[in-house]
Amino acid sequence: MIRDDKLRDRLEALYRAHDHRDLVHPDPLEFLYRYPGGRDREVAGVVASALAYGRVAQINRSVATALSPLGPSPRDFLLATGDRELSDLYHGFCHRFCRGPSLAALLAALGRVLQDFGTLEDAFLAGLLPKDETVLPALDRFVDLLARSGCPSPDHLIPRPRGGSACKRWNLFLRWMVRCDQVDPGGWSRLSPALLVVPLDVHMHRVCRELGLTARSAPNLKTALEITRAFRDFSPDDPVRYDFALTRVSMAGESVTRALAHYGRKRV
Repeated sequence: MIRDDKLRDRLEALYRAHDHRDLVHPDPLEFLYRYPGGRDREVAGVVASALAYGRVAQINRSVATALSPLGPSPRDFLLATGDRELSDLYHGFCHRFCRGPSLAALLAALGRVLQDFGTLEDAFLAGLLPKDETVLPALDRFVDLLARSGCPSPDHLIPRPRGGSACKRWNLFLRWMVRCDQVDPGGWSRLSPALLVVPLDVHMHRVCRELGLTARSAPNLKTALEITRAFRDFSPDDPVRYDFALTRVSMAGESVTRALAHYGRKRV
């Protein structure tokens, strides 16, 4: 295990090396770059993150298919479109075990939330309390809101933190919308990055076990919180800062320890 003082410096070097938009491809995050305004980007982000499971080529095909009917302004489209039209538009949609009715129900629920709150950011923040130490309690309340707005729950498209799920795709969506650098486009300005939770998948889990940041064997919510606390020691205001870079290393099949040593030497 790398000593903490060196690990922080090496993580920062790795972050700087990967904080470039031209390294994002083929991440489904690329779809958000198409929308200059945060109000449309947040809708596209929910769709792209909800479908972000499986092989990346399949994910990107499905996200493109799902976003295409929404046009240049997904927010305006949902505000103007009824449940029956959405059901017809997505009748034949299929992404692994997600079928058209589930996606249409999610989009219809998002439309109703937009009608009631104006933006998804406002809806999310309505469930955030001053005592909340992470985004998870507000995320639970946001999922409840979607369920009351017509999205079946529990549903694989909208997992709940209180069920023990790491909620990787929701936390990925929040990373995209709350952080703002060369990779994450942002769009939400009133939620602190300090409250974010690491989007834990098999790649990040493997990386963090290699670094000794967790010994837990299951990539569940408890593990995600343990890893987030470890990253908060290095970056208190932005604990998910290293997610993109570390995940990229793991997906490339590299040893993260060797990669960090390499970028640490380059920094010197």
